[in-house]
Amino acid sequence: MSIQVQKPPLPINHVDAVKRSCKELSQAQCIEVTDEAIKRLLLSPSFLTTFKRVSNHHGLKFPLNFPSVLSELNLLCVMSLLNFASGYRVPLHEQTGRGAWDNIRALAFGLYLSSATGQGDLLSAKGMKSVTPHQVAELMSVKIHVERPHEELQGVTVGELGGHIYELVKLISTTLNETGNILEQSRLPDLGTFVLRSLKSKHPGGGNASVDDILKDLVSAFPAFQDMAMVNETPVYCFKKALFLVHAVTLRFGSSSSPPFPLPDTSQAPVFTDNVLPSILVHLGVLDLSKAKDVALRGIFPDAANDVKINALLAVPENTPGLGSAITKPNTAPPKEGPVLTSDQAYILRAAAVDACEKIVGYARSLGDASLPDDQKWVKDITLPQLDMWLWAVAKDRPDYRELERFVLRDTVFF
Repeated sequence: MSIQVQKPPLPINHVDAVKRSCKELSQAQCIEVTDEAIKRLLLSPSFLTTFKRVSNHHGLKFPLNFPSVLSELNLLCVMSLLNFASGYRVPLHEQTGRGAWDNIRALAFGLYLSSATGQGDLLSAKGMKSVTPHQVAELMSVKIHVERPHEELQGVTVGELGGHIYELVKLISTTLNETGNILEQSRLPDLGTFVLRSLKSKHPGGGNASVDDILKDLVSAFPAFQDMAMVNETPVYCFKKALFLVHAVTLRFGSSSSPPFPLPDTSQAPVFTDNVLPSILVHLGVLDLSKAKDVALRGIFPDAANDVKINALLAVPENTPGLGSAITKPNTAPPKEGPVLTSDQAYILRAAAVDACEKIVGYARSLGDASLPDDQKWVKDITLPQLDMWLWAVAKDRPDYRELERFVLRDTVFF
């Protein structure tokens, strides 16, 4: 079972609630973001030389032949629904050599390919409703048994269901079961059909559905998208997976001159906050936890305030590998486990990342033409989703970034 977090009421305006609540929580927790730290990042060699390349590698074009646009849309929606497991990064690396997102992508492909080979449509509402933990484990090629000594026979070990990966597999199957059940109750064949209906709906004030309209539909219908909590009796809203879904659909299908369905403008959507964004922002000197109200947060990344280390990270090292090779080549050794946080602490840092990214883009917009050479004027036009993609992908782009610890929260289906 996942952590039972006290839930605030659903907001009226979801996008505004994310931005406003994250700003208020970050300020209340005394997490600082200075203009100097933002400027140092934006004008750093690391940012300037990698942003355009790295932020465009979204990995949302799949090497599959789809029978219809709806089939591809449905796969993308289910992948977004399952876009969590960050807290299991290390055990996943130990078993598969891949991180959370790559494992979720592989699982989604497995669900799709199993359906295509006559094993039942596991991406349909009916299929999702009936998926078992053992099916998920088989598709992910992971072991869900742990060994323990036999209680009576010395030197004999027995296997039993358990361990972190079994915990993750149960979270995935429960999420699929719950979502499939809701879709069946709504008499919808799959999640893609639900999202397509939302995309085609009209905004109450006229025009196409907005990001907020689609967020409202997703969050109100499915608990797996209700990424919100009460922290110190104050509501905070993140909606990471729902925001990711909307932007992923827009990114994937919006490149066509004639998109197959109406798409919202996601350029002003909040970032899709997880454990990577705040951790990287701390390591790159943007998020300052030294005065955090939660004293335990001040030291979770002991070396993060070291200016020498920050400057080295913001420089361009020699022989930096390209993004593609960095992502596809498995590490020979698993990454080091980061600090394990409570749910409240995770929400505090995730909220701080949302607000920090708003400030970064706002600062970039304020830069005058005279302050930037011609080949850097593009910095003024960066968007929040592009910044999100850069922060997430650059964490995989160079060996020293890969070694940076990310905080850990297990037993959650939100990131």
